Amino acid sequence: MKRMKKVFILAFSILFLVPANSGEINPETFIDSNAQSMVQVIVNNQDLFESDPDLFKKKIKDIFEPMVDFRRVSASVMGKENYLKSSAEQRSEFIEVFKNSLLDTYASTLAQWGDQKIVTNFSNKTTYEKIEDVNQDLLTESNSYPITYKVRKSGEGWKIINIIVNGVNLGLTFRNQFKALAEEFDGDIDKVILNWTSDANIPE
Repeated sequence: MKRMKKVFILAFSILFLVPANSGEINPETFIDSNAQSMVQVIVNNQDLFESDPDLFKKKIKDIFEPMVDFRRVSASVMGKENYLKSSAEQRSEFIEVFKNSLLDTYASTLAQWGDQKIVTNFSNKTTYEKIEDVNQDLLTESNSYPITYKVRKSGEGWKIINIIVNGVNLGLTFRNQFKALAEEFDGDIDKVILNWTSDANIPE
């Protein structure tokens, strides 16, 4: 249903809003610090999306691009077999196509989102592994949706590498999408990239 799709997209939009100096904070604070202001940021830019959608997209891209490990995410989406047989140029091209397609696909939905509440489930941890899960609940007027962010500590701080919303695994969904396109185009990576759309077939 449409609400489920919006929940999925709003959860993904946290990627756009986490702070750049993430190396100095724990992964739960990394996710939570801007989650509470996320909806307000989106709502405040609704008019901008109508008047200047390119500027709206640029504002989002300028924030989210450094926050996600797109190299790692894109490699995972391609899958080991397709990644190994692709050239360095193809890998770089897919990273850009993947990023831009996500933004183009979800910008209009982000602009239409209303007020919601996000609650981070803080643990009692004082030390953290290199890869951690951060759990949240997104509360709407009538439902609660669990969200899990998988984050990885790198030399640049915490980076988000996957999201699971209400049981829907974003990384796995996109990986299956890439695999289906590769089969459709007989393993032609260039054609897969040319025909890529990051909609994840999220239920309406």
